[in-house]
Amino acid sequence: MKLVFIGADHEVTGSCHYLEACGKHLLVDYGMEQGNDTFVNAELPVEPAQINYVLLTHAHVDHSGMLPFLYARGFRGQIFATEATADLCSIMLRDCAHIQMQEAEWKNRKAKRHSGLEPEEPVYTMEDADGTIRRLVPCAYEQRVTVCDGITIRFTDIGHLLGSSSIEVWLEENGEKRKLVFSGDIGNLNQPLIKDPKKTEEADYVIMESTYGDRMHPAQRADYVTELVKILKETFDRGGNVVIPSFAVGRTQEMLYFLRKIKSEGLVQGHEDFPVYVDSPLAVEATGIFQKNIYQCFDEEAMELVSQGINPIAFPGLHLTITSDESKAINFDDTPKVILSASGMCEAGRIRHHLKHNLWRPECTVLFVGYQAVGTLGRVLVEGAEEVRLFGETIAVRAHIGRLEGLSGHADKAGLIDWVEGFVRKPEKVFVVHGEDSVCSLFAECLEKEHGFSAYAPYSGTRVDLITGEIEYEAVPIPIKKKARTVSDVFGRLLAAGQRLLVVIQHNEGGSNKDLARFADQINSLCDKWDR
Repeated sequence: MKLVFIGADHEVTGSCHYLEACGKHLLVDYGMEQGNDTFVNAELPVEPAQINYVLLTHAHVDHSGMLPFLYARGFRGQIFATEATADLCSIMLRDCAHIQMQEAEWKNRKAKRHSGLEPEEPVYTMEDADGTIRRLVPCAYEQRVTVCDGITIRFTDIGHLLGSSSIEVWLEENGEKRKLVFSGDIGNLNQPLIKDPKKTEEADYVIMESTYGDRMHPAQRADYVTELVKILKETFDRGGNVVIPSFAVGRTQEMLYFLRKIKSEGLVQGHEDFPVYVDSPLAVEATGIFQKNIYQCFDEEAMELVSQGINPIAFPGLHLTITSDESKAINFDDTPKVILSASGMCEAGRIRHHLKHNLWRPECTVLFVGYQAVGTLGRVLVEGAEEVRLFGETIAVRAHIGRLEGLSGHADKAGLIDWVEGFVRKPEKVFVVHGEDSVCSLFAECLEKEHGFSAYAPYSGTRVDLITGEIEYEAVPIPIKKKARTVSDVFGRLLAAGQRLLVVIQHNEGGSNKDLARFADQINSLCDKWDR
């Protein structure tokens, strides 16, 4: 039994852990890196075609976004996730593929001006996303699921996002039993729509996130409605728009929850009928999935509205824009309005167009309502940039830049400690991941010195023997000198196809001589055609 740390180790995005047990190869999450990539990530210990299963904590792109890349490289195993996560991935992975293909097309159009440049391939395609979605295995919360002989899992609501979960993993091999718990992203308390995180009682090893492991949310829950009303009124009085970069899944629905209350009670005096635009096809689809999962995932406060026949995230004056023409029309309407658009860190999608049209206007407000990773455009704006580059143009930042402080889907330091102290007996080891470099180290130190846990913050590539509990290989950080360009080159795809062929050959061991001979002839015929 082995555990290898691959991604989001002393970094916040790109979560990925590798498990080897019972003769099987598993991944827990396979996320996309966003913003600055600080350290070099270790390669997967085996080829993608050899991965048997993926366990997915939730649908956010930094946990799921590279699954289609895994599929493109030959993975054909099963992906276990909660029912709501499977629903969300069915739209989010397609959206990611669309963005990859758009960006490759844009770069290739630009490359035509420079002779000799090779066309760039997208990281993955829509076909890869569709193939990935077909591998999803939806699972109910709190239900034990047998993955294969010796491996059983269970998903527990962790309160971070619709469908988000911690994952319990029971392993049994050669008479040895071990239990691991992967926290996923631990949710904040008292969020407007979804339930609070649930704790787990037992584990030998815990792999937990530490995003906010060095800070506390405000002691008293902020009055987001009052704060939002103030920002809306001041901006609308100036004749400007309130542009909200918002994660399409989760944060957008929370903002709709607040805006419904504001509009239903007429709290923005003089602007009671202000329009609200959700300009993200992904957010529109995600909102539908939220409504589908009301009874499974919504908390008591939201369910009280539902019992009164009130939709918690819909109201008069809400416009859901799908087409690009509808999106463009928003910025040609002078009416002061709220524009909710993805992505939440301003790295891609329609929000960048809205920033281009509104950042230079001093009457407007750009309001950030979520975490901004280092290196993202959102982080640059929050830190006070006076100008930014968008679509090849330099845009002056004259709009008001605001933040709703404390509005977070992540538990703070106290919430993280409260969750890990929920174990009835202390785990043998707590591995701290998914936090900025210094935060991982500080939080592990805090667990050790102040709370009596055996804690360790591994770097990518660290390998653990789960039988002995010993660290077989302690990786050291390898800083990235220059941001690596992620390219899904065609030759790499060909190599991956070859690796998958080897896996398929192994799976056919013991077949009839007639079938194996025909298979061998087909391979040799293909080799004769392409051998150079």
